Amino acid sequence: MADETLDTKGLNCPLPILKAKKALTGMAPGKTLEILATDPGSVKDFEAFSRTTGNKILEQDESGGVFRFVLERAG
Repeated sequence: MADETLDTKGLNCPLPILKAKKALTGMAPGKTLEILATDPGSVKDFEAFSRTTGNKILEQDESGGVFRFVLERAG
């Protein structure tokens, strides 16, 4: 279970990333953020975001057109 959930369903790139970045900035290191998105491009976007920011993707899946990511705030 993630510490916080961010629903970005219906938003297109780059909004899911921008909203996730803002949410993670306000979180303590080690806390987790679950992001729900419907933009298929979000998969590659969050992979790149994770690589460049150091925020680790702990979980990633898709169900019924909704992509779910759980990221851990970098320390």
